[in-house]
Amino acid sequence: MAWLNPLPLSVSHQRHRRHSAPPTVEPPGYPVQMRLVVADCSVDYVGRLSAHLPMATRLILTKADGSVSVHADDRAYKPLNWMSPPCSVQEDVDDTGVGTWTVTNKAGEQLIITVDAVHHDSHHELGTDPGLVKDGVEAHLQALLAEQPSVFGPGWALVRREHPTAIGPVDILFRDDSGASVAVEVKRRGDIDGVEQLTRYLELLNRDPLLSPVAGVFAAQEIKPQARTLAEDRGIRCVVVDYNALRGLDDPASRLF
Repeated sequence: MAWLNPLPLSVSHQRHRRHSAPPTVEPPGYPVQMRLVVADCSVDYVGRLSAHLPMATRLILTKADGSVSVHADDRAYKPLNWMSPPCSVQEDVDDTGVGTWTVTNKAGEQLIITVDAVHHDSHHELGTDPGLVKDGVEAHLQALLAEQPSVFGPGWALVRREHPTAIGPVDILFRDDSGASVAVEVKRRGDIDGVEQLTRYLELLNRDPLLSPVAGVFAAQEIKPQARTLAEDRGIRCVVVDYNALRGLDDPASRLF
């Protein structure tokens, strides 16, 4: 008898149970869940090379992207063996989960997982992951610098953030202590592309008689030497900013060095 779970195009998954119960067929579009199986198993890879993992207790992980991986209790995130999507998974197991998994990729390579005992088997719906949000992204740096114009000099004042130009907005527009306009482009890591971008903004801003003359400042947590050389050659000031200090998490006065 067969137990079929239709999955996305990246993976198909069949389970053959060794009992006489009628087959269960999930409706099309059945949501794929992450599955965690802790089992005593051996693993054989059959493909361009051959590899064998002897019987031991391991974690078998199947994911909604169609991948299957086998992990030990070490090696951090790196699996002992895995099969990248798209692949198909066929299980020939009994009611306790003992039996064989055959994982096949589009090239015909196979992982044959022989399960001797199952200690844990669970499914989890994780949903859509929002992705990594890095601390110190340009938008946050821009907001912090707009709130603290004194980073660039005493008497500076914010005009506006995201000041529009014909080719897109410049990050911040300030007035310095003399009342002159200054355009600031903010990057996490300053490279030549960022300098070129600010150069184009300055060319357009200096055509505006209400703003001209407009000076430029290239601000970043780190500025590459080539970018600094190009910026200084074009009369653009470079400022390296300390993200932790801007957030009030670092007191320079308390440092020993």
